[in-house]
This record gives sequence, C-alpha cells and structure tokens, in this order.
Amino acid sequence: MLLGTVLVLLLAGAAPASAHAALRGTDPDDGSVVKRAPRHVTLTFTESVGLLDDSFRVFGPDQRRVHTDEATHADGRSDTARVGLPGKLAQGTYTVAWRVVSADSHPVSGAFSFSVGKPSAITGQIDTGPAEDPLTGGLHDAARYLAYLAAALLVGLAAFALLCRPADTSPLRRPLVAAWWTLLGSTVVLLLLRAPYETGTGPAGAFDAAALGRTLTGRPGEALLARLVVLLLAAVFLIRLSRRRGPEERPAALAIGTALAAALALTWAAAEHASSGIQVPLAMTSSVLHLLATGVWLGGLVALLLTLRRSAGDDLPEVVPRFSRTAFASVIVLAVTGVYQSWRGLGSLSALTGTSYGRLLLAKLAGVFVLLLVAGYSRRWTRRIAAPAAVTRAAVHERVPQPVGAPAPPQEPEELQEPEQARESDEPREPRDSGAPGGSAEEPSASDGSRDTRRLLRRSVLVEVAVAAVVLMITTVLTGTLPGRAQAEAAQQAPAGALPPTTQATVPFDTGQESVTGRGTVQVTLDPARVGENGVQAVVYGSDTGLVVVPEVRITFTLPSRKVGPIDAELTDLGGYWGTNSVNLPLAGNWTMKTTVRVSDVDQVSVERKVRIEP
Repeated sequence: MLLGTVLVLLLAGAAPASAHAALRGTDPDDGSVVKRAPRHVTLTFTESVGLLDDSFRVFGPDQRRVHTDEATHADGRSDTARVGLPGKLAQGTYTVAWRVVSADSHPVSGAFSFSVGKPSAITGQIDTGPAEDPLTGGLHDAARYLAYLAAALLVGLAAFALLCRPADTSPLRRPLVAAWWTLLGSTVVLLLLRAPYETGTGPAGAFDAAALGRTLTGRPGEALLARLVVLLLAAVFLIRLSRRRGPEERPAALAIGTALAAALALTWAAAEHASSGIQVPLAMTSSVLHLLATGVWLGGLVALLLTLRRSAGDDLPEVVPRFSRTAFASVIVLAVTGVYQSWRGLGSLSALTGTSYGRLLLAKLAGVFVLLLVAGYSRRWTRRIAAPAAVTRAAVHERVPQPVGAPAPPQEPEELQEPEQARESDEPREPRDSGAPGGSAEEPSASDGSRDTRRLLRRSVLVEVAVAAVVLMITTVLTGTLPGRAQAEAAQQAPAGALPPTTQATVPFDTGQESVTGRGTVQVTLDPARVGENGVQAVVYGSDTGLVVVPEVRITFTLPSRKVGPIDAELTDLGGYWGTNSVNLPLAGNWTMKTTVRVSDVDQVSVERKVRIEP
C-alpha cells in the first residue's frame, strides 16, 4: 500500500532544463578547438527530441548570428539534432545556443562553444535566446495541475456512481460537471500555451496562428486534441448516465465508461515520461493503469465525502464497503505500477539521494505516510458503518434457505427476533423525536453514535482529500523533473573526442553586485582528474547564463588530509575562457578546489568545492 501511494506522487554538456531528455554529447565538443571549420553542429540526447523553427542559434567571434540551415535529425535518428553551417567560417570562438522539445513534451535548452583555429576573446554578452518566460511557465504548470486534478475527479466520481451504486447520486452531479468543464478549459489553455512554452516566449505567443498550426502537428498537440475529442464523447456518456438506469444496463455503462477513462489516460501517457526511454509499450500500459487507479481512488474519496455530507445515508452501510473494496483494488494497481515506474525513473538506489528526481520521491514518502495514517482511521469508521449491513445480510441469509411450503419453525431465530423487537420499539420513537417525552434512553444514544461515526468518517476523508491534493501537486512537479536514469545515462556518455575521465564542476558565485557579471557560475573542467599533470579550463557565465569576461579567475587546490597545498593552477586568459595544462596534483584523494572570481578592481568572491583525484 505504501508503494502504491508513492506512485500517486509519481504521476512521473550544457545543463538542460528540468525534463526527461538530457544532452549526451556535442560535435564539435564543448570547449574544443578544431583545425578546420565543421560543416555541421550535431547534438545527441538520451531520448528522441522534437525540433523547433529556432532550435539553433549560432554566434560568431564578432557576436553576430551566423546564418544556418534548417535543423534536422542526424542520419534519421530521432535522438539527435543537427544544423548545417556556412562553407567558410572565420577563425575564432563560436557559441551555439540550442532548444529542442523532449519526447515527454518538455522543452530542453542550453549552450556551448567551440573554436576554429584558435580561441578568440569575447568582449561582451551574447544573447543566446530565452530559457523560459516565467509567466508562461507558471500558467502552463497551473493548467497542468488543474488538468490532473479534474481528470482524477471526473474518473473517480463516475466510477463511484457505477461501482458503489449509491441510491442518491444528486450530490455528485454538479462536481462531475465542474470537473468536466475544468478539464476542458485547462486542455484548451495547454493547447494555446504549447507554442510559447516550447519557445520560451511570453503568453502573447499563444495567439500566433502559425505557431498554433505547428503545435497541432506535434505529438503533444495531437495528444491534447485527442483529449478534447474524448471529453466530448464523455459528455454524451455522462448525460446518458445521469438518467435513471436499471441493473441490466449497468454492465454496458461500466464497459463504456472504462473505455473512455482509458482513452483519457492514454492522452497523458502518449505525451509524457512513459512515451520515451526504455520499455515504452509496457511503460505506457503501466501509466494508463496508474492514472486510472489514481482517479478511482482519489476521485472516489471526494465522491464519498460528498455522499456522507449531502446524502440521507440510508444505504451507507452498503455503499461504504463497496468503495472500501474498490479503493483497495486501486491501491494494489498503484503498488504494482508504482514499483515499476519508480524503477524505470530512478535506475538505481543511489539516485534516491543523488538526483533531484530521487529526492522528490523521498520527500513525497513523508506525505504518503500521513495519507496512510489518516486512511487507517477512515477504515476504522468504515467498519463501524458497515457493521449494521453485515447483521442484516446474515439475517436474510438465514431466512432465504427455507423451502417453499415448509412448516414454520416453532420459534424464530434469535437474529430475527432483535429486528422485530426494534420495530416494536420504533412506535414511541417518533413522538420522542418530535419532542414528546418517553422512549428508551438507549435508542437516541445509538442514533447519536451512528451520526458521530459518520461525522468522524467525513473528517478523516476530508483530510485524505487535502493530503491527496498536495500529493497531486507534487506529481505535477515530478513529471517535469529529469529522471535519475536519464541523468545517469547522460553522465556516463562522454562526448565524442573527449578524454575520459574528466571532472566537471559548476561553481556559483555572487559578489553582491547588481549586474550581469556580479553573480553567475564558473564551469570548471579538470582533465584527466588523476595524479600528475592536469589541465584546467574555467568558463564564466553571467546571471543570464551567457558567457562573460571578467578580469581574473584564480583556482587553487588543497588536500587537507595530507596537508598539501594550496597549489595555484596559475590560469591564464585564453580568449573567452581561462585555462592551463600544467597543474601537478601529486596525491590521490578528495581535494578542495577554491575558485576566486574577480569582477572589478575591488569586487571578488571565492567558493570552495570538493573534487576527486584518482590514482
């Protein structure tokens, strides 16, 4: 059950944005110096990616944009992106900004540089294009969360009506209609925001007809269109479902509803994490089952809460046990699919603490524990409500087997005597309820106990619903986080032509200045990160992730355990980056690398990082 609830939480070179695809390598290599100008720039990713009209922006040594061909996939491989360069390139350093769309629908972007002949100095800031517009990203994330929430409610409310069969379904109708409209509206918003979300521009790009046309021909757009079609079919189904049906029509309604719910879940599975990576058919099947089970369970909780609050409740002893059995089956499905999806996303146990994806998963376990704790209390009150129904069923079971025409037994069973006595005692009860004196003192206490049990069950279910909403919000974040397996695959694949092993560290700095160079990061590459002579290269990026020029970068190495150092790397300005090829690190161990960045005559900052030097 714990593993199943975990999965409710899962609905799961240049640094990419948080997404499933990760950059595996570049050609030319990042920071390399080539003798001849390349004819193409090629990127390789851990999964298939989609290309945009402006997927590549190449800037020359003079910081002007270089005219390039249309971006394509290299050799027909969907996990690559390639752009052709002009026949003659001037000597100097070139910066390549790129942006593609991961197969799970999330945009991925970054930048790298290479030099032709020899590096050249970069005298100013290069505009590598937008990373993400905050307003567009916020609206897109809000719409995604609403879509998840509305889908869970839509599936869960309809499933509750069909499987638990409450006598009065009127409390469910307005929430069901609200869930349908919310899902329809959030889907339309996602469809309109798709183009600006992919390109990193403002929400105004949603009204660009050409961009919307491109969206409709891509996989995420096609999935959203399919969702709209399924919603229209679901509307027809819900209208028919709202009419009173006989028991003989229930199997057909259940079959149609299941098919529509599966089609709705497939619109998510076909455009997110399950649609890429390893074992795609099995992953998509698991994702559909997981989404359906999530809706049946979490949406069913809301339906149960509404039934407890607004229904007369005469059939609760029958309805509540039915939902309990349905929820238990949903949790089993969540457990199986959750274990599989967790393994598929993490790849290894070390990724639990070593990746953002794993840490999110651990954080959600704390919320899961709270959810299970509250569910335990709900189960206690459920058993109390179901107890009268169990007694009634036992009594009926004793009465039914009597053969037709058989002589009446001399005395009724004890089980049937109690209800008869209760009926006799019912006569003075109504006058007492209307205010007349009299009646047994035990009867009101039994009624009060039933009301208390329902009230306690309502409270515990309400807490479950609140915790589930938080869990679903974390799920939305997790679907946009780079899985640990993809991160590990990217780290294990060195770019073509690189000299492994290489240690690369990103060192953030902040001098307190309110300027582009006042804060940023230094990307330090230590090659080969072994005892002896090592090369060190340091590239400085400003607060807007573009390359910047600073007066000085100084790096020293210290081995505290052996009291060695500090050893000054003595970096020199090589035109666009700082480097040296003659740092002698004599011992293996965990060295402290101190990076000092000076941005003016008086402003500088030092940051320390641990680096491992192999023997």
